[in-house]
Amino acid sequence: MTVFFYDKTFEGLLTAIFDAYNRKVFPDKLLAEGDVAPLFMEDCYTVVTQEDKATRVWTSLEKRMSKGACNMLTHVWLSEEEGSDELLFRYIRKQTDSKISIETNFGDEDVLRMHQVAKRVSHECLYLKQFVRFQKAADDIFFAPVSPKCNALPLAIEHFKDRFADQKWVIYDIKRKYGYYYDLHTMVEMTLDNDKHLLSGKLDENLMAEDEKMFQELWKGYFKSMTIKERINLKLHRQHMPKRFWKYLTEKQ
Repeated sequence: MTVFFYDKTFEGLLTAIFDAYNRKVFPDKLLAEGDVAPLFMEDCYTVVTQEDKATRVWTSLEKRMSKGACNMLTHVWLSEEEGSDELLFRYIRKQTDSKISIETNFGDEDVLRMHQVAKRVSHECLYLKQFVRFQKAADDIFFAPVSPKCNALPLAIEHFKDRFADQKWVIYDIKRKYGYYYDLHTMVEMTLDNDKHLLSGKLDENLMAEDEKMFQELWKGYFKSMTIKERINLKLHRQHMPKRFWKYLTEKQ
């Protein structure tokens, strides 16, 4: 068994692909640096991430694949599913070795699985766009905590930049402990030193703007007045609005 160790970054994966073709040795397994080596390992190689190698591989893929297929690669990487890096490695290798596109070769198990994983990530991205609820903080910054199943926030963030371009906001992924801050001009990735108080899905009342509580009550009242009790279908409701998002929704408090 041949094992490649790398730093578990997307650039590191692309570098591993470059090195594999350069060495003409392809891994049976990809592991993070520091992981315990398999018992029956015959050969190992530690990948040193290099931006120039990663760029060369990505540029080559862009020439060989459609834009949709390239987007699918990033979706699968952001899925964080176990073995997704090995799936990507196999898919990219098959595409590189093929003279024609394999994007729609659904008879291939890896191609089919790539589309299935990417579809799940796309759904999570859509949920973020639908169910993010901002709360106005005392410093007039609108804040929204999220906790998606996969790392879908980078895929959805441009939507919020376009949709809420006239206000300062922070969208923060509690599960992965990072977020994005928009200051009306630029958007930057950020982290919080202490985010334990956000686990409830709401800002502490002492951190809210004076009128935020009032607006939340108005929104709850509107939501309640629009609900027709006789037509409530909880099963369908959970299907279209997964319960894991409810603690972030003002109308569900």
